[in-house]
Amino acid sequence: MNGSVTRGFSVFYLGGTADAAAAPFAFYPSPHQKKAKKKAVQEMLETVKYLIGSAGASGFGSKSTGEEVTAAAPDLRSVTAIITGATSGIGAETARVLAMRGARLVLPARNLKAAEETKIRIEEEFPDASIVVLLLDLSSLSSVRCFVSRFLALRLPLNLLINNAGMFSYDFSVSEDGVEMTFATNYLGPFLLTKLLLNKMVETARETGIQGRIVNITSATHTWFSGDCLSCLDLMTHKKIPYSRSQAYALSKLANVLHTKELAERLKQMDANVTANCVHPGVVRTRLNRDREGFIIDFVFFLSSKFLKTIPQAAATTCYVATHPRLAGESGKYFIDCNEVAPSAAASSPAKAARLWRGSEAMIDRCSRSRTGPGACDKD
Repeated sequence: MNGSVTRGFSVFYLGGTADAAAAPFAFYPSPHQKKAKKKAVQEMLETVKYLIGSAGASGFGSKSTGEEVTAAAPDLRSVTAIITGATSGIGAETARVLAMRGARLVLPARNLKAAEETKIRIEEEFPDASIVVLLLDLSSLSSVRCFVSRFLALRLPLNLLINNAGMFSYDFSVSEDGVEMTFATNYLGPFLLTKLLLNKMVETARETGIQGRIVNITSATHTWFSGDCLSCLDLMTHKKIPYSRSQAYALSKLANVLHTKELAERLKQMDANVTANCVHPGVVRTRLNRDREGFIIDFVFFLSSKFLKTIPQAAATTCYVATHPRLAGESGKYFIDCNEVAPSAAASSPAKAARLWRGSEAMIDRCSRSRTGPGACDKD
C-alpha cells in the first residue's frame, strides 16, 4: 500500500498520502469539506446510475424510452397537443410517440416543408394520426402572435403544450425584435406563446375535465449561470460584455426553469386545472449539438457515445411528464431521466422567477411598440 504509517494508521488524501502528525486537519474535516465530499460521492453515484440506466423512484431511468414511459398513459385520443421543434430529433420522436398513443398533433415550424415531411412519416406509421402543420418562427414575436391567431381560428381544444424547440447560436446575432437570438428563440418566444395560449388551455381543462399540462424543455446547463438573466442579456445585447455562446445558452435555459416556476405559481393562484413542469432530456446527438460538423466533433462524439442517449431515450422524460398519470397535479417541478430532481439555487428563487416574468412582459411590450413594417402574417 502506498501510504505512510504513523501511530498505527495511514492518512490518505487526493493526490497522495500525508503523515498524521504533519496534517492533523485530515482527520477533522471542516463542515465545508464534509459537504463537498458528500456531494462528490452523490454525483459519482448518480453518474453510475445514469450509465447503467438504473430506475429511479418513478420506475424509469436514463435508458427508458418514450414508448416505454407512455405505456401506462391513458388513451390520448381526446388530447390535442402542440409540440414545437418537432421536425427532427427529440421533438420528432415525442410527436411520433404521442401520435402512437392517439393524440391529435399541431406541429408549428419555421420550415413548413420539414414539418410536412414529419407529418408524412408519422402518418405512414400511424394512418389514423391527426396532424396539423402551422407556420411559427419562435424568434419573432409577431410570428408567435400570428401562429396563436391561426391556431385559435381552428377552434380546437388544447390539452398539452410542449415547448421543445431550441437553438445554440455559435455567433452573436439579434432577432427582428432586437433580442439576442438564443434568448429570443429558447425563452422569449416560448414565454409569449405560452402566455397567449394559457386561456385556451384553462378553458379546455374546465370543459373537458382533462388536466392540461405544459412541458418546458430546459437543460442541466442552466446550472452554469447564476446571475440576473435580464441584466446579463442587456449587457450581451448591447455588446458591453464579450459574447459567449455557452453563457447565452445557459442563461436561456435558466430562464426556462424560472418561467416554469412562476407559471406554476400563477396557475395555482388562478385555481386552473393546468400544470407546468420542465425537463432536461439528456445529451443526445441531434442537430442542436451537431450544428458544426468536422473530424474533431465526430471524434469527440465517438469517444463519448456511451454517455449519450439515443433519441427515443432522450424523448422519454418529455413524454413521461406530458402523459403519465402519476404526475397528475404535480407542478413547478424539474425532471431528469423521468425523475424529479432539484434545479440550481438560482433556478429555485421565487423572487428571480417573478422578476423575470415582469421583465419579460415589459420587454415584449417594448418590442411590440417599436416594431414597424409587415408582420409574419402579412408575409405569407
